[in-house]
Amino acid sequence: MERFVVIDCFPESAAHFLGGHAVVVVDVIRATTTAVTAVALGRRCLPVPSLEAAWRLRRRLPNALLVGELAGMKPHGFAINNSPAEVAMRTDIARPMILLSSSGTRLMHAARGSQTAYVACFRNAASLAIHLAGRHDRVAIIGAGSRGEFRKEDQICCAWIAADLMRAGYRTADSRTTGVVERWGDAPATACANGKSAAYLRDSGQRRDLDFILAHINDLEEIFWLDGAEVVMMPVEGDERATGGGAAVEAGGA
Repeated sequence: MERFVVIDCFPESAAHFLGGHAVVVVDVIRATTTAVTAVALGRRCLPVPSLEAAWRLRRRLPNALLVGELAGMKPHGFAINNSPAEVAMRTDIARPMILLSSSGTRLMHAARGSQTAYVACFRNAASLAIHLAGRHDRVAIIGAGSRGEFRKEDQICCAWIAADLMRAGYRTADSRTTGVVERWGDAPATACANGKSAAYLRDSGQRRDLDFILAHINDLEEIFWLDGAEVVMMPVEGDERATGGGAAVEAGGA
């Protein structure tokens, strides 16, 4: 059977791939980076699609840490913004994290009905591509998008994963996917530093999140996926650790 990979964007697109695809959720700046960082440190992470859902869940988990943003701003009553750098510095690991973002957590919520839903960012793109290869015949890699745009950082991460799958024998499902891979498959992570998301972080005094994201490239081997309403981590298998990381490792190291 032929194997295919497709790249798409926006939370609404997940509905097109729930029937027979493994879905990879990408929101590099910042939701998937925040989620992966929290779970890698041993904290529970529960992404929610709306502010109302966040508060409903908080009533069930009164000790939970409310983390997130809407339109870039921390909602009233939340402990911290959608900040992987700040999450990484906190010591209250035992507190579960309820995570809200404008697009990324909505996409995570929408992807839960897929065959399997994975969570990806620059930190785990290479290891996830290795894990996906051969396990799923159809893979949809979806960028969360922001303000109606498929942001540069998400295109890069999607392209890294797709390029590695193509080297493993997958075909692109459409010309758009081919174009994204051709443009960004070998790009370094720093290519997103002049994008709109990066500019927003700099202009809003959140440069440390951008620095954190660009300093953590393919440094995690574990696999992150959605188990119901929670992002969880599974250790990578021994044969996967021994396999090369493909273009994603090379691009990330540039």
